[in-house]
Amino acid sequence: MSIVVTGATGHLGRHVVEQLLEKLPAEEITAVVRDESKAADLAARGVRLAVADYNTPETFDGLFAAGDKVLLISGNEFDKGRVGQHRVVIDAAAAAGVSLLAYTSAPGSLTAALADDHRATEDVLLASGVPYTLLRNGWYHENYTENLAPVLAHDAVVQAAGEGRIASAARADYAAAAVAVLTGEGHENKTYELSGDEAWGFAEYAAELSRQTGKEIVYNSVSPEAFTSILTGAGLPEGFAGILAGVDVSIEKGELAVTSGDLSRLTGRPTTPIAEAVAAALKG
Repeated sequence: MSIVVTGATGHLGRHVVEQLLEKLPAEEITAVVRDESKAADLAARGVRLAVADYNTPETFDGLFAAGDKVLLISGNEFDKGRVGQHRVVIDAAAAAGVSLLAYTSAPGSLTAALADDHRATEDVLLASGVPYTLLRNGWYHENYTENLAPVLAHDAVVQAAGEGRIASAARADYAAAAVAVLTGEGHENKTYELSGDEAWGFAEYAAELSRQTGKEIVYNSVSPEAFTSILTGAGLPEGFAGILAGVDVSIEKGELAVTSGDLSRLTGRPTTPIAEAVAAALKG
Protein backbone atom coordinates (compact mmCIF):
# COMPACT_ATOMS: atom_id res chain seq x y z
CA MET A 1 0.00 0.00 0.00
CA SER A 2 1.15 3.50 -0.80
CA ILE A 3 0.04 7.08 -0.48
CA VAL A 4 0.01 8.41 -4.03
CA VAL A 5 0.24 12.13 -4.80
CA THR A 6 -0.51 13.38 -8.33
CA GLY A 7 1.03 16.64 -9.51
CA ALA A 8 3.77 15.98 -6.98
CA THR A 9 6.24 18.52 -8.37
CA GLY A 10 3.70 21.34 -8.44
CA HIS A 11 3.56 24.04 -5.76
CA LEU A 12 1.00 22.25 -3.59
CA GLY A 13 2.20 18.73 -4.39
CA ARG A 14 5.72 19.44 -3.20
CA HIS A 15 4.41 20.73 0.12
CA VAL A 16 2.34 17.56 0.52
CA VAL A 17 5.23 15.20 -0.25
CA GLU A 18 7.59 17.11 2.05
CA GLN A 19 5.09 16.92 4.90
CA LEU A 20 4.38 13.23 4.25
CA LEU A 21 8.11 12.55 4.53
CA GLU A 22 7.97 13.92 8.08
CA LYS A 23 5.37 11.27 9.00
CA LEU A 24 6.02 8.20 6.86
CA PRO A 25 8.89 6.12 5.46
CA ALA A 26 9.75 7.38 1.96
CA GLU A 27 9.01 4.00 0.37
CA GLU A 28 5.34 4.37 1.37
CA ILE A 29 5.00 7.52 -0.76
CA THR A 30 4.53 7.53 -4.54
CA ALA A 31 4.95 10.81 -6.40
CA VAL A 32 3.17 10.98 -9.77
CA VAL A 33 5.07 13.30 -12.10
CA ARG A 34 5.18 14.15 -15.77
CA ASP A 35 8.91 14.95 -15.80
CA GLU A 36 11.04 12.57 -13.77
CA SER A 37 13.98 14.98 -13.74
CA LYS A 38 11.95 17.52 -11.74
CA ALA A 39 11.54 14.96 -8.97
CA ALA A 40 15.16 13.75 -8.81
CA ASP A 41 15.51 15.21 -5.31
CA LEU A 42 12.47 13.25 -4.12
CA ALA A 43 13.75 10.03 -5.67
CA ALA A 44 17.09 10.59 -3.93
CA ARG A 45 15.22 10.64 -0.62
CA GLY A 46 13.61 7.28 -1.39
CA VAL A 47 10.21 8.43 -2.68
CA ARG A 48 8.83 6.14 -5.41
CA LEU A 49 8.26 7.94 -8.70
CA ALA A 50 5.55 7.13 -11.24
CA VAL A 51 5.60 8.94 -14.58
CA ALA A 52 2.11 9.68 -15.86
CA ASP A 53 0.23 12.46 -17.64
CA TYR A 54 -3.44 13.41 -17.26
CA ASN A 55 -3.56 13.82 -21.05
CA THR A 56 -2.34 10.26 -21.70
CA PRO A 57 -4.80 7.91 -19.97
CA GLU A 58 -2.81 4.73 -20.58
CA THR A 59 0.03 6.07 -18.41
CA PHE A 60 -2.25 5.54 -15.40
CA ASP A 61 -2.88 1.87 -16.22
CA GLY A 62 -1.68 -0.19 -13.27
CA LEU A 63 -0.29 2.87 -11.48
CA PHE A 64 -2.54 2.43 -8.43
CA ALA A 65 -2.79 -0.67 -6.25
CA ALA A 66 -5.65 -1.95 -4.08
CA GLY A 67 -5.70 -0.13 -0.76
CA ASP A 68 -3.74 2.90 -1.94
CA LYS A 69 -4.75 6.33 -0.71
CA VAL A 70 -4.61 8.86 -3.55
CA LEU A 71 -4.45 12.64 -3.55
CA LEU A 72 -5.73 13.99 -6.86
CA ILE A 73 -4.43 17.55 -7.13
CA SER A 74 -6.54 19.38 -9.66
CA GLY A 75 -4.82 20.13 -12.96
CA ASN A 76 -4.00 23.67 -14.05
CA GLU A 77 -4.37 23.24 -17.82
CA PHE A 78 -7.60 25.19 -18.14
CA ASP A 79 -7.66 24.79 -21.93
CA LYS A 80 -7.31 20.98 -22.01
CA GLY A 81 -10.53 19.82 -20.41
CA ARG A 82 -9.68 19.42 -16.74
CA VAL A 83 -12.73 17.29 -15.94
CA GLY A 84 -11.67 14.73 -18.55
CA GLN A 85 -8.13 14.78 -17.14
CA HIS A 86 -9.41 14.18 -13.62
CA ARG A 87 -11.71 11.39 -14.85
CA VAL A 88 -8.63 9.50 -16.08
CA VAL A 89 -7.27 9.40 -12.53
CA ILE A 90 -10.63 8.59 -10.94
CA ASP A 91 -11.29 5.74 -13.39
CA ALA A 92 -7.84 4.25 -12.73
CA ALA A 93 -8.39 4.56 -8.97
CA ALA A 94 -11.78 2.84 -9.22
CA ALA A 95 -10.33 0.01 -11.32
CA ALA A 96 -7.54 -0.56 -8.80
CA GLY A 97 -9.81 -0.53 -5.74
CA VAL A 98 -8.05 2.26 -3.85
CA SER A 99 -9.20 2.81 -0.27
CA LEU A 100 -9.52 6.61 -0.58
CA LEU A 101 -9.27 9.32 -3.21
CA ALA A 102 -8.95 12.88 -1.88
CA TYR A 103 -9.55 15.66 -4.39
CA THR A 104 -8.48 19.31 -4.12
CA SER A 105 -11.68 21.08 -5.10
CA ALA A 106 -13.03 24.64 -4.76
CA PRO A 107 -15.13 26.16 -1.97
CA GLY A 108 -18.81 25.22 -2.07
CA SER A 109 -19.66 28.93 -1.80
CA LEU A 110 -17.77 29.85 -5.00
CA THR A 111 -20.00 30.50 -8.03
CA ALA A 112 -17.29 31.86 -10.35
CA ALA A 113 -16.52 29.95 -13.55
CA LEU A 114 -13.33 28.67 -11.90
CA ALA A 115 -15.52 26.37 -9.78
CA ASP A 116 -17.29 24.71 -12.72
CA ASP A 117 -14.59 22.11 -13.42
CA HIS A 118 -14.36 21.32 -9.72
CA ARG A 119 -18.10 20.76 -9.32
CA ALA A 120 -18.12 18.53 -12.40
CA THR A 121 -15.12 16.56 -11.09
CA GLU A 122 -16.88 16.09 -7.74
CA ASP A 123 -19.85 14.63 -9.64
CA VAL A 124 -17.58 12.17 -11.46
CA LEU A 125 -15.91 11.16 -8.21
CA LEU A 126 -19.16 10.62 -6.33
CA ALA A 127 -20.56 8.54 -9.22
CA SER A 128 -17.41 6.37 -9.33
CA GLY A 129 -18.11 4.62 -6.04
CA VAL A 130 -14.56 5.25 -4.84
CA PRO A 131 -14.37 6.28 -1.16
CA TYR A 132 -13.66 9.99 -1.38
CA THR A 133 -12.70 13.10 0.56
CA LEU A 134 -13.45 16.51 -0.94
CA LEU A 135 -10.83 19.02 0.12
CA ARG A 136 -12.51 22.24 -0.94
CA ASN A 137 -9.47 24.48 -0.81
CA GLY A 138 -10.06 28.19 -0.43
CA TRP A 139 -7.81 30.85 -1.91
CA TYR A 140 -4.04 30.74 -1.34
CA HIS A 141 -2.03 33.63 0.14
CA GLU A 142 0.54 32.89 -2.56
CA ASN A 143 -1.92 33.86 -5.30
CA TYR A 144 -1.02 37.39 -4.24
CA THR A 145 2.28 37.24 -2.38
CA GLU A 146 4.05 35.47 -5.25
CA ASN A 147 3.12 38.31 -7.61
CA LEU A 148 4.43 41.33 -5.73
CA ALA A 149 6.70 42.71 -8.48
CA PRO A 150 4.01 44.81 -10.23
CA VAL A 151 2.56 45.89 -6.88
CA LEU A 152 5.94 47.16 -5.68
CA ALA A 153 6.73 48.71 -9.06
CA HIS A 154 3.52 50.76 -9.11
CA ASP A 155 2.93 51.11 -5.35
CA ALA A 156 -0.58 49.80 -5.89
CA VAL A 157 -2.64 46.67 -5.35
CA VAL A 158 -5.04 46.49 -8.29
CA GLN A 159 -8.02 44.11 -8.13
CA ALA A 160 -11.68 44.06 -9.12
CA ALA A 161 -12.95 42.93 -5.74
CA GLY A 162 -14.32 46.13 -4.23
CA GLU A 163 -14.58 45.83 -0.46
CA GLY A 164 -14.76 42.03 -0.62
CA ARG A 165 -12.84 39.93 1.88
CA ILE A 166 -10.85 36.68 1.52
CA ALA A 167 -10.29 33.95 4.09
CA SER A 168 -7.11 32.70 2.45
CA ALA A 169 -4.39 30.48 3.89
CA ALA A 170 -0.90 29.35 2.94
CA ARG A 171 -0.25 26.45 0.58
CA ALA A 172 1.53 24.70 3.44
CA ASP A 173 -1.70 24.89 5.48
CA TYR A 174 -3.76 23.23 2.75
CA ALA A 175 -1.01 20.63 2.29
CA ALA A 176 -1.14 19.85 6.00
CA ALA A 177 -4.89 19.24 5.76
CA ALA A 178 -4.34 16.83 2.86
CA VAL A 179 -1.64 15.00 4.83
CA ALA A 180 -3.96 14.73 7.86
CA VAL A 181 -6.60 13.10 5.67
CA LEU A 182 -4.16 10.78 3.88
CA THR A 183 -2.48 9.59 7.08
CA GLY A 184 -5.53 9.61 9.36
CA GLU A 185 -8.71 7.60 9.68
CA GLY A 186 -12.40 8.32 9.34
CA HIS A 187 -12.27 10.77 6.44
CA GLU A 188 -14.13 8.58 3.91
CA ASN A 189 -17.00 10.26 2.05
CA LYS A 190 -16.53 13.58 3.83
CA THR A 191 -16.36 17.14 2.54
CA TYR A 192 -14.18 19.77 4.17
CA GLU A 193 -14.59 23.49 3.46
CA LEU A 194 -11.03 24.71 3.93
CA SER A 195 -10.15 28.35 4.50
CA GLY A 196 -8.05 30.64 6.65
CA ASP A 197 -9.11 31.50 10.17
CA GLU A 198 -9.52 35.21 9.40
CA ALA A 199 -10.76 37.06 6.34
CA TRP A 200 -9.01 40.20 5.08
CA GLY A 201 -9.67 42.87 2.47
CA PHE A 202 -7.37 44.35 -0.16
CA ALA A 203 -7.19 47.74 1.58
CA GLU A 204 -5.80 45.89 4.63
CA TYR A 205 -3.45 43.94 2.37
CA ALA A 206 -2.12 47.16 0.86
CA ALA A 207 -1.69 48.61 4.35
CA GLU A 208 0.26 45.53 5.45
CA LEU A 209 2.51 45.79 2.40
CA SER A 210 3.05 49.46 3.21
CA ARG A 211 3.96 48.61 6.81
CA GLN A 212 6.46 45.93 5.81
CA THR A 213 8.09 47.77 2.90
CA GLY A 214 8.04 51.33 4.23
CA LYS A 215 6.43 52.41 0.94
CA GLU A 216 2.99 53.94 0.53
CA ILE A 217 1.00 51.28 -1.29
CA VAL A 218 -2.65 51.88 -2.10
CA TYR A 219 -5.52 49.65 -3.17
CA ASN A 220 -7.14 50.53 -6.48
CA SER A 221 -10.42 48.73 -7.14
CA VAL A 222 -11.24 48.60 -10.84
CA SER A 223 -14.05 47.08 -12.89
CA PRO A 224 -13.85 43.40 -13.91
CA GLU A 225 -13.48 44.54 -17.54
CA ALA A 226 -10.57 46.83 -16.69
CA PHE A 227 -8.95 44.11 -14.59
CA THR A 228 -9.24 41.63 -17.47
CA SER A 229 -7.54 44.17 -19.77
CA ILE A 230 -4.74 44.72 -17.25
CA LEU A 231 -4.13 40.97 -16.98
CA THR A 232 -4.15 40.39 -20.74
CA GLY A 233 -1.81 43.37 -21.11
CA ALA A 234 0.54 41.59 -18.71
CA GLY A 235 0.53 38.53 -20.98
CA LEU A 236 -2.19 36.28 -19.54
CA PRO A 237 -4.43 34.48 -22.04
CA GLU A 238 -7.79 36.23 -22.34
CA GLY A 239 -9.77 33.22 -21.14
CA PHE A 240 -7.70 32.82 -17.98
CA ALA A 241 -7.75 36.58 -17.33
CA GLY A 242 -11.54 36.43 -17.50
CA ILE A 243 -11.60 33.56 -15.02
CA LEU A 244 -9.49 35.55 -12.54
CA ALA A 245 -11.70 38.61 -12.96
CA GLY A 246 -14.69 36.36 -12.29
CA VAL A 247 -13.09 35.24 -9.03
CA ASP A 248 -12.75 38.89 -7.99
CA VAL A 249 -16.48 39.37 -8.64
CA SER A 250 -17.09 36.41 -6.33
CA ILE A 251 -14.76 37.92 -3.72
CA GLU A 252 -16.76 41.15 -3.78
CA LYS A 253 -19.89 39.09 -3.12
CA GLY A 254 -18.23 37.49 -0.08
CA GLU A 255 -17.97 34.01 -1.58
CA LEU A 256 -14.34 33.51 -0.47
CA ALA A 257 -14.77 35.06 2.98
CA VAL A 258 -16.29 31.96 4.56
CA THR A 259 -14.39 30.80 7.65
CA SER A 260 -15.53 27.27 8.49
CA GLY A 261 -12.69 26.33 10.84
CA ASP A 262 -12.25 23.00 9.02
CA LEU A 263 -8.67 23.77 8.00
CA SER A 264 -7.34 24.55 11.47
CA ARG A 265 -9.31 21.62 12.93
CA LEU A 266 -7.77 19.17 10.45
CA THR A 267 -4.22 20.47 10.93
CA GLY A 268 -4.50 21.00 14.68
CA ARG A 269 -3.07 24.51 14.50
CA PRO A 270 -4.08 28.04 13.47
CA THR A 271 -3.74 28.92 9.79
CA THR A 272 -0.88 31.15 8.61
CA PRO A 273 -1.73 34.88 8.83
CA ILE A 274 -1.48 36.91 5.60
CA ALA A 275 1.11 39.17 7.28
CA GLU A 276 3.40 36.18 7.74
CA ALA A 277 3.04 35.23 4.06
CA VAL A 278 3.87 38.82 3.03
CA ALA A 279 7.00 38.77 5.21
CA ALA A 280 8.15 35.47 3.69
CA ALA A 281 7.59 36.77 0.17
CA LEU A 282 9.48 40.00 0.78
CA LYS A 283 12.45 38.05 2.15
CA GLY A 284 12.43 36.18 -1.15
